[in-house]
Amino acid sequence: MTLFGLHWIDSLILVIYIVGVLVIGQAFSGHMKGESDFFLGGRSLGKWFQFFLSFGNMTDPGQATTTSSSVYRQGAGGAWLALITLFLTPYYWFTNVWFRRVRLTTMADLFEDRFGRRFLATLYAITTILMAVVGIAGGNVVALKTLQPMMVKPESAYTAADHQKVDNYREFVQLRKDRLAANLPAAKSQRYEVLKGLYDRGELQPYVSYLTPVPFYLVSSTLVAIFVMLGGLKASAVVDAVQAVLVILISIILIPFGLARIGGLSGLHAKVPEVMFNVFGGGSSSEYTWYSIASLLLVQLVGIVGSQAGMTIAGSAKNEYAARIGAVTGGFSKRFVTIAWAFCGLIAIALFGPNLSDPDQTWGLLTRALLPVGLIGVMIIGILGGKLAVLGAGSVVLSGLVVKNLYEPLVPGKSERHYMVVARLTVPLVLAAGICIGLYLNSVVALLKFAIVLLVIWGVPITLMFLWRRLTETAVRVQVVATLIFIAVIPWTVPNIPALAQSAELTVMTRERTVKTTGPATSADVAAGRAKAVGEIFTRTQVIEPVSVYFEEGVVRVDRQDPNSPKTGVGLFRTEVYLLHLLGYDVTRFGPAGLMTTRYVVDSILPIILLIVVSLMTPPTEKSRLDRFYVRLKTPVAATLEQDALEVQASYANPTRFDDRKLFRHSSWELTKWDRMDALGFVGCCGLVGFILVFFKAVLVVGS
Repeated sequence: MTLFGLHWIDSLILVIYIVGVLVIGQAFSGHMKGESDFFLGGRSLGKWFQFFLSFGNMTDPGQATTTSSSVYRQGAGGAWLALITLFLTPYYWFTNVWFRRVRLTTMADLFEDRFGRRFLATLYAITTILMAVVGIAGGNVVALKTLQPMMVKPESAYTAADHQKVDNYREFVQLRKDRLAANLPAAKSQRYEVLKGLYDRGELQPYVSYLTPVPFYLVSSTLVAIFVMLGGLKASAVVDAVQAVLVILISIILIPFGLARIGGLSGLHAKVPEVMFNVFGGGSSSEYTWYSIASLLLVQLVGIVGSQAGMTIAGSAKNEYAARIGAVTGGFSKRFVTIAWAFCGLIAIALFGPNLSDPDQTWGLLTRALLPVGLIGVMIIGILGGKLAVLGAGSVVLSGLVVKNLYEPLVPGKSERHYMVVARLTVPLVLAAGICIGLYLNSVVALLKFAIVLLVIWGVPITLMFLWRRLTETAVRVQVVATLIFIAVIPWTVPNIPALAQSAELTVMTRERTVKTTGPATSADVAAGRAKAVGEIFTRTQVIEPVSVYFEEGVVRVDRQDPNSPKTGVGLFRTEVYLLHLLGYDVTRFGPAGLMTTRYVVDSILPIILLIVVSLMTPPTEKSRLDRFYVRLKTPVAATLEQDALEVQASYANPTRFDDRKLFRHSSWELTKWDRMDALGFVGCCGLVGFILVFFKAVLVVGS
């Protein structure tokens, strides 16, 4: 017996999980005595809860989908989209101390505390809510695309339209194989263009799913809303603890089944081109070269502290050691499961070949193809639970911003109970906004890339606030507004103005190239007659298809069925690449790696330049306010909240109390000398970074 394509056992596992989650939410509803309990867990979470919160926040199972999808497209180098933060883990050893020592509730509070004005706090709250809604949308899209292949209609239930969709997919796969091997005749070339337009829009599938976007988004988001409104951050931490076990399980469970199906590690290397195992890139069409990975690291480094989640998780810790340990252990644990996700992407290449219509569904297709009844149910609750954990914590974060930095300043003097009601009502509203954005954007990889650059808008000024006394509020205002327009407003606006989206100048493509590579033959090469035996060294000719220069999700025909209709850009507009074009660069010569590098380098450097230049041109913040801010930042967190309050008051009474710890004592830079724990933690983190890199490389060469 099946229900919407699921065996009754898998359906039962799903129902039990949902009931269990609601019971957890209800159990913690009585613990919510005030705003501190709801938003920060009473600042009482120890290192274990900090680990689970950090691991859950960093290790959204949806990233299994994005990582395996990226690896399926690009080879092992595609894992860098999720793995790049490995190099930032030593940085967490210090940033989580900053967030705990400022002793604030939201990141928006940081701006009001540092500059003494509410404008930036309000602007941060508004823009961060909008950016977080994009993250919620990404969670919706990822979960949908992962679960759709697990809930598939039998062919006997297909409509005529369903049959046509599947037939078109099969025809496209064959035409694409023919095109990459040789030029197509004119008639077939026209047909290929029509089908490629449908493919680029995600309208071709090898199956038809019962699961459709709107019903799934509504039902799953309602579950998240009920859970969060009941239990707050502590309930999210408990679910994160359960979810940590599930994430590890679903991250490795596909690997033995996949290897058994394709003939083990030797079979994997026989079926997948060797270039796809390269850590830096997977051939000429890859986005991930050493320089594009360096640019990705740069944008993450300057933007990573811009997330409100950092303040919420670290701020909930009972002491700074718990905040540190939770962040780095959660971070390093994520890197190992990321490697497992990447390995699953390589297995998908061996199992499905290179022509999946929607690579974002790689994880779901692997689950359907490999796992038996019962384990499919476990996979579903792992993915759905990941959405619950990430969106649950994210909803608490957003409700805190709405209540503390938007609603309470406008409606002051109300009871704490009143503000708690508003906080709970905020949760379903932000989740509903995430549904709307999820219906607009289709590519989970594009959503992830967009979320990365959005963090830069606030990540750069927040970093400088902690480090540079000379930073001014005017500079932050100028930088935030300018980069918000450059990074977010223009990329969203251009695709929605037909005159721009369809202009000949903006719908240009990169140049098509034919490249030759020499390497060992795979079983697919033998089957196609290009080589006589697996492992034989031969020269492979590959056509590198053009990609859109300016639009993230490509260029398609306005009329899907007419290859002569006007072209239009789809997805976010790459403002940074267009800026280079205006400066005289021939951007059509760039490959995918060059386009990505341009975007991340410009987005990283522009805010820094604006902040430094404008700060030096404007009056500094009053000294007394800066003294209070930086002496509190240097005051270690005490064992209890009462003792901590006394320590902070002692620091306020003597603002020069910790000046001997400044690295450059008579400068405006607030860098401090390391103590023993700082040094040991940093060195230990760097050692683990090196170990994980060696482990990743070893995993890729085993069986070759």
